[in-house]
Amino acid sequence: MNVITRPESLAIEAHDHEDFNTSNNPSFADIVDARLSRRSIFKAGFGTAGAAVLGSVALSACGGSDDPVPAPAPAPAPAPVDSSVKLGFAAVPKSVADVVTVPVGYTASIIYALGDPLTAATPDFKNDGTDTDYDNRAGDHHDGMEFFGLNAAGTARDANSSDRGLLVMNHEALTDQFLHAAGVTANPRPVAEADKEIPAHGVSIVEVRKVGGKFATDKTSAFNRRITPLTPLQLNGVARGHAMMKTKFSTTGNDGRGTINNCGTGYTPWGTFLTGEENWAGYFTRVAGDDAARGGATAKSVLSLNRYGRAQGGASRHGWETAGVADKYARWNISQSGVSADGTDDYRNELNTYGYIVEIDPYDKNQAIRKRTSLGRFAHESAVFGKPAAGKPLAVYMGDDSRGEYIYKYVSTTNWDAADANPANRVTTGDKYLDNGKLYVAKFNTDGTGQWVELSMSNATIAAATAYKFADNGDVAINSRLAADVVGATKMDRPEWSAVSPTTGEIYYALTNNSNRKLEPSGSSQMGLDAANPRSYQDSVAGGAPGSAGNINGHILRMKEGTGDAAATAFTWDVYLFGAESGADLTKVNLSALTADQDFSSPDGLWFSPKTGLCFIQTDDGAYTDVTNCMMLIGKPGTVGDGAVTTLSYTKADGSKVDVQTRVGAKPTTETLRRFLVGPKDCEITGITETPDGKTVFVNIQHPGETISKANIADPTKYVSHWPGNAGFGPGGATARPRSATIVITKNDGGLIGS
Repeated sequence: MNVITRPESLAIEAHDHEDFNTSNNPSFADIVDARLSRRSIFKAGFGTAGAAVLGSVALSACGGSDDPVPAPAPAPAPAPVDSSVKLGFAAVPKSVADVVTVPVGYTASIIYALGDPLTAATPDFKNDGTDTDYDNRAGDHHDGMEFFGLNAAGTARDANSSDRGLLVMNHEALTDQFLHAAGVTANPRPVAEADKEIPAHGVSIVEVRKVGGKFATDKTSAFNRRITPLTPLQLNGVARGHAMMKTKFSTTGNDGRGTINNCGTGYTPWGTFLTGEENWAGYFTRVAGDDAARGGATAKSVLSLNRYGRAQGGASRHGWETAGVADKYARWNISQSGVSADGTDDYRNELNTYGYIVEIDPYDKNQAIRKRTSLGRFAHESAVFGKPAAGKPLAVYMGDDSRGEYIYKYVSTTNWDAADANPANRVTTGDKYLDNGKLYVAKFNTDGTGQWVELSMSNATIAAATAYKFADNGDVAINSRLAADVVGATKMDRPEWSAVSPTTGEIYYALTNNSNRKLEPSGSSQMGLDAANPRSYQDSVAGGAPGSAGNINGHILRMKEGTGDAAATAFTWDVYLFGAESGADLTKVNLSALTADQDFSSPDGLWFSPKTGLCFIQTDDGAYTDVTNCMMLIGKPGTVGDGAVTTLSYTKADGSKVDVQTRVGAKPTTETLRRFLVGPKDCEITGITETPDGKTVFVNIQHPGETISKANIADPTKYVSHWPGNAGFGPGGATARPRSATIVITKNDGGLIGS
C-alpha cells in the first residue's frame, strides 16, 4: 500500500445535523438500546496487508492556452460498464497514522490543496495564515467533485478524454483558525478575516492534464475560476420570482448571490456540474425579537425559519454580519428590519434563496449559474441521475443531511432526448429538464416496499394543510421539509450522498448516523426505530464510558424502482451494508458480518464508477477514530432482495420485549468488499471522480487536523495533523499547517482502479 497520513466537527457539526424536524412522522417500532460497550463486546481487528507511503511530490504548472471558445463535439457514445471487473487489491489495514494509505501496486500523489493559485499572477501559497485573494485560490474543505473532459487542444468539451479535463469541486466549509496567522478574532469580525473566509467557500474549476504521464494543474488555463458566496446567479424553476424570494439585492426575486456549504455533486447527462447546498442556514442570524417583527410565533415566515434551523437570537457560524455595514456583510443578518411589506428593503427573505441544487457549466464562464428551485430546498448532499432512457423522464435522487430528515426524488416533465447529450447550450438544456417536473419524498414500509409521495398542491393533503398553509407550488418547493412533514414521509438517519448503480440502475443512500435514534424516544427531537432505520446501541471510544445510544455507525440503504422507470411511484428496498466494527454483536450491531478488512463507520460519500460499476464508500467518522482514521472502501454490490429478512429483538426498560424486522442485503465477502484507502489524522474522506477510462481516480481529503484552538495555533507541535506538508507537498514540511487537498490515484500497471 501507499501511505499519505478530524474532530467530529464540534459546535458546527452539532448545529449542522441538529434535529429541526418535530413532526410526528412515522417510526415503526420502539426498541431498546443495546447497552453494549465497544470495549466489552468489540474485538479490534487489524488487517495484515502491506502498505506503501506517499512520499515527496513535486508538481509544476502546465503550459497555457488562449481563451476557450466552447464548441459542440460529437455526442459521446455511452461508455460500456465492465461488470466483469473483480476486486484485485489487498485490503488496506486500519491506521491512525498521519498519512494516506492505498494498496500495494497503487500510487497516490497530491495535486491541488487549499490556497493553491488558480492564475499565474496569484502568489504561491505560504500557508502561514497571511495569504489573501481566495477568489483566485483553491478554497477550503475540498468535497464533492466531477471530471469534465477537454479536447487535446484544451478548447472545448471532449467527454471521452482521459488525459485533459476540468476538475470541478466543492469547498464546503472552513478550518478557519488556519486561515489566519493568529487564529480567528471574536466578534465583531475584522473585515480582513471575513474577506478571506467568504470566498474560501464555494466551487473551484481547475484544469488538469497529464504532463510526463502524471496529472498536474494548469495555472494558466482560461477555464480556471472560483464561484463563491458573492458570485451573481439566477434563481430558476418553480420558485423563480416568488414573493418569498424578494430581497434588497433582487427586488424581483429572480436573482441571487452565491452558493455556500457545497457538499455533494452531480454530473448531468448534458455535461454540466450540479452542486448541493448543505448546511447553509447556520451562516445567517436573526436578532432576538424578530419573531414579533414578523407577526409572532405562528407567522408563516417564522414557522419556515424555525423548521430550517434559524430560530431568533441564534448566532451565525462566522459572524460575518458584524464585519461592517457593507451589503456583503449585512446580508447575513436576515432579521426583518425594513418597513416594506414585501421584503425588498432588507434581507428577511435571503435565507429562502439558499438550500438548492445549483447548476454550473464548467466550460463556459459566460453562462449564468442557475439555482434549480424545482428540486426542493433542504440540506442537499448530492444529486444523482437515474439511468437515462430515451423517451422517458429523468429522475434525480437527493438526500437531506440532518437527523430525522428525508429522501427525495425529482422527475422531469420533459422526456429525455439523446440528442441533448451534447447540446449547443448546456445551461438552457438544464432549463428544459430541471425547471419543470415533480418533486417526491419517500415513505418506507415494514414489508420492504415504499412509496414516492408527490409534493405539490395537486396533493390534497398539502393543499389542505393548516398549520402551515401553502400558497402555491413555489411555496412547496421553498418549504419542502414542511411539505414532507405534512404527507408523513419517513424520518431517516442523515441521508447524505446518493448513488445509482450503472449496471442495475438501483439507488443507494448513505445514512451516516443518528444520535437521536432511540429505543424509547423522549422529546420531539428523538425518534424510535423502524424497519429502514432499525438500530440503536451504545458504544465507547478509547475505552471511555459508553455514550448515549443511537445509530452510531450508520448504514447504506438500497432502493429499486417498482417499474424500473424514473416515474415509478412505488419501490422496494433493503439495507446494502450496516456500518459496524468487526467484533460487534452480530445480532444487533454488525448485521452485515463485516470483517477487519471491511468494517467501517459513518458512510458519507457514495459513488459508482461509470467504467467498472464498482461502488466506492467514503467515511466521515467520529465513533471509530480511536481505531482508524477515516477511510474509503470499494464494493461490488448485488441487488435489492439478495439477502434476508432479519428480526432485531430488544428489551425495553420495563422488561417488555420489542422486535423490529428489517431487510439485510447479502453479507459481503472478501471478493465483494475491501478497504482501499485510509486518510490522515482528523480528516474526512469525501469527493471522488474518475477519468472516463477508469484508470485515474481523484479523491478529496477534507480538513485533516481540524481540531485546533486559537490558543495552540502558534505551536505546530500541538497540531493534530501536518498533512500534506509532511508528504512533501507545499510549504512547511513536517511542521506545516494541515490543508484539505485532492489526491490522484493510479494503478502502477496502468489498469482499472480497483481491479
